[in-house]
Amino acid sequence: MSSTAASAPAAASAPVVVPAAKSPKPGSVKRRRTLAQWGFIAPAVIFMLLFFGYPLVRNVVMSFQHYTPSTFFTGKAPFNGLDNWKNVFQDDLFGKALWQTVLFTVGSLIGQFCVGLALAVFFNRRFPLNGVLRSLILLPWLVPMVVSGVVWRRILDQDTGVLNSFLGLFGAGDTPWLSSTGMALISVVMVNIWIGIPFNMVILYGGLQEVPKEMYEAASLDGASAWRQFRSITLPLLKPVITVVLVLGFMSTVKILDLVLALTDGGPADSTQTLGTLTYQNSFTQLDFGAGAVVGNILILISAVFAVFYLRANRNEGK
Repeated sequence: MSSTAASAPAAASAPVVVPAAKSPKPGSVKRRRTLAQWGFIAPAVIFMLLFFGYPLVRNVVMSFQHYTPSTFFTGKAPFNGLDNWKNVFQDDLFGKALWQTVLFTVGSLIGQFCVGLALAVFFNRRFPLNGVLRSLILLPWLVPMVVSGVVWRRILDQDTGVLNSFLGLFGAGDTPWLSSTGMALISVVMVNIWIGIPFNMVILYGGLQEVPKEMYEAASLDGASAWRQFRSITLPLLKPVITVVLVLGFMSTVKILDLVLALTDGGPADSTQTLGTLTYQNSFTQLDFGAGAVVGNILILISAVFAVFYLRANRNEGK
């Protein structure tokens, strides 16, 4: 009896052996990580394919089709080979629009960059109302492009515009800003410069904040003038930022449409016709969707070339 009672506590205190959990196989862990990674990436990939990939492929295919308004009802758009491309390249308006796009883009970039850089250097100094003035200069960038175009169209009107009314005080108030074939493109470039200055100023101003102040102090002690400091310190250290600003400015300017439509609608006499407006005119005015797709593809190709340049410049900056 006593031996049985003594053995009971011993049996109760015996440790319970729990089987060890099996460690997951390395292959299954790697597979789960890969699935988790694709789970995060998949929404972005699907979005890009639906809203960027499909329209791009569709536009390329359309440039080789005889695509008419009846296609929307019948669904038939027979392939016509390179006919659309030949018609576009043989059109004199395409060459004119291409040249005016170059002038518009180069003029806009030079004006926006030079004025934006000058303002960035100016606001890099401390003075009263610095922040307020910088905020006011941002307003043109915040206003929608079409609104800016409509406002400037009223300002530049030859008969009732505010600008000519002001210039009339000095005896020069009859300038045909938007109605002259010689002045219209210049006027559109000026308006686009006004719109793009805030973007250039903000990016370049941010780059100037990264330039060490000690370098300017050392240069001043060595007797370097303000221009020498700008040329030897500011510009070299701003080179990566300048590259990004110019490439992004090019990509947004070369395909501009709404501003030109609001100001001149491509006129007078096609003097402000660009590749962007030519795409719109072929597709939605003449209803030649194949020709419009061709010009659109050319714009996409030009933008893609500079996008590659931007990515390379960004990569080199990171190194």
